[in-house]
Amino acid sequence: MTSWGFDIEVGVLERARLDGVAHTLLDVREPNEVAVCALSDSLCIPMQQVPQHLGELPRDHPLVIMCHHGGRSDQVAHFLRGNGFTNVHNLAGGIDAWALAVDPEMARY
Repeated sequence: MTSWGFDIEVGVLERARLDGVAHTLLDVREPNEVAVCALSDSLCIPMQQVPQHLGELPRDHPLVIMCHHGGRSDQVAHFLRGNGFTNVHNLAGGIDAWALAVDPEMARY
């Protein structure tokens, strides 16, 4: 179990990824957005399709939800918490914050 709060900063996720902390990164952007830029090992399920995929999402380790700026992922994280997921976190600022703070070579849109 991590000590992460509901919202986590991109630096916290970067450290977790570098340290090999078990987690799943759920990218809820649309396929055309994912085609522009994405983080490796992300599970990509567009926001509107998440309800049909609840059985595929892990409950045994942190589930970090990501979108472009953090709005859609916040909604999905709250939806998942309302459906019994207890270890769900929203990536504050989304992939755009990741590109700005962690990977300046990443394409932005």
